[in-house]
Amino acid sequence: MMSPGIDALLEQARAGLRRLTPHGTIEAVRAGALLVDTRTEMQRREQGELPGAIVIDRTVLEWRLDPASAWRIPEATGYDREIVVVCRQGFSSSLAAAGLQALGLRQATDMIGGVEAWREAGLPMSDRLADVRY
Repeated sequence: MMSPGIDALLEQARAGLRRLTPHGTIEAVRAGALLVDTRTEMQRREQGELPGAIVIDRTVLEWRLDPASAWRIPEATGYDREIVVVCRQGFSSSLAAAGLQALGLRQATDMIGGVEAWREAGLPMSDRLADVRY
């Protein structure tokens, strides 16, 4: 069987998302959305921490955000909770958000351009330690 390739998979994932700009992400968080940063520790060290974000490793993302999971975080309160996933450039976050939607988290989405776009927009980074959830 021939693979459609990552570009087709990414396009399919994004087709089901209402992706947000960095400024739109700030508005969503102010309205109660959960901001989830999936960048690696090294990427966060290089780029800085996002204010208000919860850091969840991509390898456990679904378990931490599924309200029915025994390993969920307290903020995973329901399948209608808006979740904005952020990565470095906005690629893996699209796949992650589509996976969360497939899990039933209908309002999961991601931020266009990732933290690079956030920084390019001149938005503030946090000077606090990251809220890392294992």
